[in-house]
Amino acid sequence: MFAKVFSATVVGLNGVPVEVETDILNGLPSFTIVGLPDKAVEEARERVRSAIKNSGAELPAKRITVNLAPADLQKEGPSFDLPIAVSILLATGQLAKDVSNSMFFGELSLDGSLRGVRGILPMILCAKEQGIKNVFLPAQNVYEASIIDGVTIYAVTTIKELFMHLNGQTLLTPTPHLPYEDTLIATQYDYDMKDVLGQEYAKRAMEIAAAGGHNILLKGPPGSGKTLLARTLPSILPPLSFDEALEVTKLYSISGMLDTKSIVRERPFRSPHHTTSHIGVIGGSAIPKPGEVSLAHRGVLFLDEFPEFQRQVLEALRQPLEDGFVVISRARDRVIFPSRFMLVAALNPCPCGYFGDKTRECTCAASHILRYQKKISGPILDRIDIHVEVPPVEVSKITDNTPSTAESSASIAKRVLSARTKQQTRFMGKKLIANADMNSRDIKALCVISDDALQILKMAITKMALSARSYHKLIKVAQTIADLDGIDEIKKEHVLEALQYRFRSDSPL
Repeated sequence: MFAKVFSATVVGLNGVPVEVETDILNGLPSFTIVGLPDKAVEEARERVRSAIKNSGAELPAKRITVNLAPADLQKEGPSFDLPIAVSILLATGQLAKDVSNSMFFGELSLDGSLRGVRGILPMILCAKEQGIKNVFLPAQNVYEASIIDGVTIYAVTTIKELFMHLNGQTLLTPTPHLPYEDTLIATQYDYDMKDVLGQEYAKRAMEIAAAGGHNILLKGPPGSGKTLLARTLPSILPPLSFDEALEVTKLYSISGMLDTKSIVRERPFRSPHHTTSHIGVIGGSAIPKPGEVSLAHRGVLFLDEFPEFQRQVLEALRQPLEDGFVVISRARDRVIFPSRFMLVAALNPCPCGYFGDKTRECTCAASHILRYQKKISGPILDRIDIHVEVPPVEVSKITDNTPSTAESSASIAKRVLSARTKQQTRFMGKKLIANADMNSRDIKALCVISDDALQILKMAITKMALSARSYHKLIKVAQTIADLDGIDEIKKEHVLEALQYRFRSDSPL
């Protein structure tokens, strides 16, 4: 008595098909699962045994062997409970349904009910790629799965309910497809640019960063508004496209962070504490999982108290900042997670925070200030496109009780969206989202620089000791400023403004 059922597992960010084969032979009663199962999969034996009996079906007192193929692929998680149970029912003849065009996912409770599992979206996409027509999964995961068109989704509450459907007794109703446009709602942000007192120079820099997807560093004394500026950034960013939303949702799905959402609609904003470990920020563990840099993909990674992060963590940011992805290698696995995020770093000029402040005296020794500033290496600073000084807020701004006349986030967001639209037109046919994604070849092919602007760039390389990376980042920021002005060509004034935000390797932090 042999049966085969299809399921899938997640490797890195992608779903991989798995065949669940069950063979039942005469012999001493036993229940064995092979095919590199982890502890959660091995324990499926007890869950499946109880779920089948408590659902009114029978588990034969024979030798049951379940093989998860391919056998050299590590299987993890409880999502194989349901396909194992279905394969046993097929092998024993209690089910007589052709399930060759179906996939099954779900964790079983001892009473036969189903619990939700992680990574449903990558596995649904895997089913679609394999040409599978029907997918049966827990009701808790149905919202996440319904966003994918071309696959018939069935929400299952109990294994008995599935048993009756497959036997043609009581049919389940397919879950209707939920178009991405129907999930979009107006987002209410907790922070708005109009709430930032003064700091017009810094707000202009934040607008440029949002328009081009640039990394930005905010430096200033405590209470100057660095954190508030960072938290207002999502309110001026353009909405996620469907492809971007799918990428982000897959990351949150395998991390078990979707809850009842069908898809992630807002750009992520991640703000890990400075005590977060290297694995927590970059990703890893024995079976690689996404870290904060990947959970911030297509969104914002805010690192407050930047120098307080471990040196190992800061240096590990080099690859994701440069390449837009993280490669995590382990003895058994090598996976790649996307990490195309906007870095917003905030720091004080010294441990006490008042070095260079005109109103308060710094209490730090010179050696302490130097040690504090040296915590961030030159290569990391060179990878940050925009550097901004955030001065203390003026007293008149704090004590003024009149209604704020500052520009709102909604108004700034319109200019940002207009600039992004120009970039999408320029990048037609290329896998680029914003100016910050361009490499040196893209810059040469897509950026039009006026003669005056080119002369200033040449002078800047010599006088500011710019690296090749800094030179290209300078052009990308200047291109974003031109996009905000609605101009295709990079002019002299665009380069001059971009130079104000550039880190100089020959100057202190």
